[in-house]
Amino acid sequence: MSIAKGDKLPGGQLTKLGANGPEPVDAAVLSTGRVAVFAVPGAYTPTCTNAHMPSFVKNADQFRAKGVSGIYCITVNDPFVAGQWAKDTGATGAGIEVLADADGSFTRALGMAIEADGWVNGRSKRYAMLVNDGTVEALQIEESPGTCALSSGESLLGLI
Repeated sequence: MSIAKGDKLPGGQLTKLGANGPEPVDAAVLSTGRVAVFAVPGAYTPTCTNAHMPSFVKNADQFRAKGVSGIYCITVNDPFVAGQWAKDTGATGAGIEVLADADGSFTRALGMAIEADGWVNGRSKRYAMLVNDGTVEALQIEESPGTCALSSGESLLGLI
């Protein structure tokens, strides 16, 4: 079952690329204050790189102006790929934290996993949500992983 509006986020462990390599990140960071969380099926894939991430990068300041204290992107990739992709897409410069869910466990706990042949740890459905102190306030899930409309930065911003 997928997470839904009104649900509390599950606990879990994510990873980010720090100055000295991978660093653990408690998923509780997603439950502190009012934050925007979005997930992509995979770093460096066309829709993720050319549409989804740019929609949050160009709207990062508008999210903050509306009281969003953090913007987080989750990807089922290793932290090295996630970290480099964050730099390459401008996410790092925009203050967007890209968190790796390398084994897909957090994504599965959300009920957002896509399983397919050839994907060792699966991938994530494309979604965006607004979380307020750990409770899902708004949630937009795409039907197709190649589509970025409901889950775009502009769409989520319009729900605030």
